[in-house]
Amino acid sequence: MRVLHIITGLGAGGAEQQLRLLLRHLPVRCDVLTLTNPGAVARGIRADGTRVTHLGMRGNRDLSALPRLVRAVRAGRYDLVHTHLYRACVFGRTAARTAGVRAVVATEHSLGAAGIEGRPLTAGNRALYLATERLGSATVAVSATVAARLRAWGVPGHRIRVVPNGIDAGHFRFDPAARAAARARLGIPDDAFVAGGVGRLVPGKRYDVLLAAAARVPGVRLLLAGDGPERTALREQALRLGISARVRLTGECGGAVASDAGRGAGVPGLLAAMDLFVSPSTEETFGLAVLEALAAGLPVVHVTSPAIDELPADEAPGALRIAPGTGPLADALADAARRYPAATPLRLPAPAVRRYDIAHSAEQLVAVYDRALATAGAARRPPAVPHRSVPTLSHPKR
Repeated sequence: MRVLHIITGLGAGGAEQQLRLLLRHLPVRCDVLTLTNPGAVARGIRADGTRVTHLGMRGNRDLSALPRLVRAVRAGRYDLVHTHLYRACVFGRTAARTAGVRAVVATEHSLGAAGIEGRPLTAGNRALYLATERLGSATVAVSATVAARLRAWGVPGHRIRVVPNGIDAGHFRFDPAARAAARARLGIPDDAFVAGGVGRLVPGKRYDVLLAAAARVPGVRLLLAGDGPERTALREQALRLGISARVRLTGECGGAVASDAGRGAGVPGLLAAMDLFVSPSTEETFGLAVLEALAAGLPVVHVTSPAIDELPADEAPGALRIAPGTGPLADALADAARRYPAATPLRLPAPAVRRYDIAHSAEQLVAVYDRALATAGAARRPPAVPHRSVPTLSHPKR
């Protein structure tokens, strides 16, 4: 089976990192094509041995990209095309069908209640999404929450498959030496209580609320791992609040995939340096960073995280869901600072982590591929003709 993954960009985002991790576990031959931004994750995918092509698309209205994309799909003679993120889904599904690929799967990573990929939903982008969704074989939702939103949008339920994101839990296992190394590098004392988050610094993550809450709780330090357009604004907010000495903004941290980072570096090292993980976002489609924190044995405070909220409470005993806003978050920070000592003993992952093994996610995705290919093969097969033999067309190559 030859599969082409088409994605909008390959910067250091959750969907992009998830694609790289999946590629390590999918038992099929894959190539990757990015419409824009062949960034850090593209370099990592290439280092893993998978070919990455950059289409060089200039923007959402760059229609000249469509014939180039069709030619790229046709030249690869792919059995199946798998698209990721809004722009890639719209252009990729159209190009795949134009190129003659009948098995087309899309993963919906970022459909929120009021936005998609950090942008407000409009009637126009919804209509375009639904029009091109009909060109595909199936749409994969990363959580039951996203599946419900797709149905509410108008995607038929029989076309939706839920395949949760996955992680390599062992990569995030707590390491006391990594904790010490990360704190030494960041200038954080061993006995300081550190709350933190991992993710792009964008308005939807609501890290401004976390800074405002930390200002109300003396002694709590903040560690934000990630980069994005809000970095300068957050730094200025910390100065205004008088807590800049207690805040560390690491920039793009990388290392979310095993072998990328040394001891104390990357996401695992930064999680080890924390005593509490905080996710103040009010709209998440899965909550991958929350899951990684639970794999690192951290207690978690979150506003919403479908990966955890959709499970029985006893599977994530260290996760506390709170109401949005500065007040509830400040109360949770103060309570956590009292309950969890900074000199943390060995941490163990939460039971929920076992449900989200990346190898199992890859197995589920291959089942979606097989069904899409079988359906495509049946669609190509001519109807039976009585009283004479009918040649059987072969299934797509595997």
